This record gives sequence, C-alpha cells and structure tokens, in this order.
Amino acid sequence: MVCLQNDFIKVWIKPKGAELKSLVNKKTGVEYLWDANPRYWGKSSPVLFPIVGALKDNTYAFDGQTYDLPRHGFARDMMFTVESKSETQAIFLLKSDVETQKVYPFEFEFRLIYTVERNKLTTTYEVKNVGAGEMYFSVGGHPAFAVPLQPEHLYTDYYLEFNFDSDPRKWLLNEAGLLNGEQQAVFLDRGKLPLTKELFKDDALVFKGLGSDQIAIRNQKNETALLFNFKDFPFFGIWAAKDAPFVCLEPWCGVADSVDHDQNLKNKEGINKLGAGESFERAWSVEVS
Repeated sequence: MVCLQNDFIKVWIKPKGAELKSLVNKKTGVEYLWDANPRYWGKSSPVLFPIVGALKDNTYAFDGQTYDLPRHGFARDMMFTVESKSETQAIFLLKSDVETQKVYPFEFEFRLIYTVERNKLTTTYEVKNVGAGEMYFSVGGHPAFAVPLQPEHLYTDYYLEFNFDSDPRKWLLNEAGLLNGEQQAVFLDRGKLPLTKELFKDDALVFKGLGSDQIAIRNQKNETALLFNFKDFPFFGIWAAKDAPFVCLEPWCGVADSVDHDQNLKNKEGINKLGAGESFERAWSVEVS
C-alpha cells in the first residue's frame, strides 16, 4: 500500500481501486476510517466510476449497442498505476483498455489524487476524455467512517451536523436500488441528524441538490470530530450496512437510474459529458480533530 503523512495525519491507500484504507490522527491515534470487516461490508472507500448506483437491469444503451455494468461501475475492482508519489501526495491512474471497452466504449484517463495538508486529506477525481468522440460518465466517492470512533462510545452517541440546516428531502430506492420517484423529508434538529441503526433500514439516504456542502460527524461525549467537505457534487448519499459500526458519506456526480428510465446513457439523470480532449475535476476533503 501507499502511505502519505505529515505531522498531523497518516493515510494508507491500496492501488487496487485506488482505495483509501486508513486515516489516522497522529496526535491522538484515532482511526477514522472503517476497517472493511467483511462481516458487515468489505470495503472502506471504493471509487464509483464510470457509473454511480445501479443501472436498470444492470444495462445501458449507447449508439445502438447494449452494455452491462454492475452497481457503481468497475473502477473499484481494478488495479491503478501509481503515477507519482511524494511524502504528502500520490496520484493513481486508470486507463481504458480492451477489457474496459467491452463494457464501456470510451477512451479515458481516470486519476485519483490524494493530498494531505495539516489535518486535512483531499481526494480529487480527474477524468479526461482521450478519445475522438463525446464521453459520458458518472463519478463519486463512498468513504466509510468508523462510528463509534472510540470503544467506550455508542453508535447513538453520534450525529451528523449539516452546515445548511433546512430539512432536506431524500429520494427513495426500490429493492433493485433504483429511484422509485418518491420523496420523504428528513427532519433535522438545528442541522443535526442523530445516527441510529434504523436510519438505513430502507437503504441509503439519497439527496439531490443538497443545500449543505459540509457534514460533520460529531458525538455527545467529547470534541473528536470529522468535517467532510464536498462542494459541487449535485447528489449525495448517506448509508451504512445493517447494524454496522460505520457511516458512509458519499458525494456523487451521478445517481442511480429511475424505475422508468429508458436506459439510454445519454439520457441518464446526472450524466456528465466530455468532448474530445476535455477534462473534468471534482474534490472532497476530510478534516479530523
């Protein structure tokens, strides 16, 4: 694995999937990332590319051809090349090849850039269209943070604090992970959403156009906290596996298909388009205390 560190934090990243595996506060020794225990969920921070969420029937159409992709795409299971590495930054690269083009007919370069600065880790997604035609894609994050952060705490000691405290609305998913067109209000108490295991009994909380661009994970027992910043991501998910001791904060540029989607990739909600030679970049960051 690749290690980045400074005087404040230390992180480990696995080249397979360019997946963040550890985020430790060096001053306190607190590990903020979920340890990928397969009893609940064997991932810690998979990258979602070239789709986010589920496709209708796991299938999409493009220019008269039909292709199959699993939920969240293929990048999370592929080996990235370490393109460059310093003490505080690493760049991981995934390029299209014959195998990716069997399921995703575009030529691309996809980079994950991890940077540590003081007590902050920034994760940047850079997508470049290196083909001759237009490219359609989605990209997003799925980091899972340990809750509780300390063994003497309970899951219910923790809450999420939104920096824009009007009550957002979640979009509901059916059993196949597709948006069913229904919405429900999520009620906040002065911007706070208590964490309970029941919160995720019907799958993820899916938001569109969320007013907040920062969500903090805090607890009622001490000042240990995590600030998650995600400007310019039009969709956002919050999720945990059943009874699991973690919570995922998921910034997305893309979203699952709706139940009535025509499966044409060009018509997919939230799809991003790049012309030949164009690039796309988004970043989220985590500050720990």
